[in-house]
Amino acid sequence: MTEETTGQKEPGRARALLSTADFKLLRRALESHARTLDDREELAKINALHHRLGNYS
Repeated sequence: MTEETTGQKEPGRARALLSTADFKLLRRALESHARTLDDREELAKINALHHRLGNYS
């Protein structure tokens, strides 16, 4: 189906929201923040996010 037959515009191609450099910067910020935390539960969340961001850089 085309726009003419459905009356709706086809979605465009998805673009990356963050660059590789952004992921590296976010990881460094999380490392710095993690050094200041005393809350073990929050630290576990930060560590998990840090690990996930590492998979993209």
